[in-house]
Amino acid sequence: MKERMSRALVPVVSRLPSLSRLRDVVLHYTAHDQGRPLTPRPPRARDYDLVRHETHLRNRAQVERYLPDILGRALARIWIDPSFRDRFAADPVGTLAQYDVFLPDTIEIDFVTEGTTRPQVVVYERPVRAMPRKRLLYLQLILTAAR
Repeated sequence: MKERMSRALVPVVSRLPSLSRLRDVVLHYTAHDQGRPLTPRPPRARDYDLVRHETHLRNRAQVERYLPDILGRALARIWIDPSFRDRFAADPVGTLAQYDVFLPDTIEIDFVTEGTTRPQVVVYERPVRAMPRKRLLYLQLILTAAR
């Protein structure tokens, strides 16, 4: 197995669970040992955060570098959280701001669902309001299986 992972196109980083999750596991098993019923912990809002810290993207270079990862997390959350999907569809930039991601005024985001089998997020830049906008990037989740 190690040999396969060393030739992977995308490096796999193993991570230990966060301290809060370790604490929940310990409390869970302690409750079990004391005879109390086991109840699964509902997901917390911070389990689905888009960024760890407040993020201000100030220019086009920062948007092109950091926004694809953030929007990838947003697209993944769209698949599992219908209320997030509805908020993001109505106001993508405002929803990102609610999750501590702040974009320059020149950046616009469209959430496209019509005419596609999977939702797409398209990021545009409009340096001057009177000028046409220019597409910077777009993201779409694609499921791939390999053997």
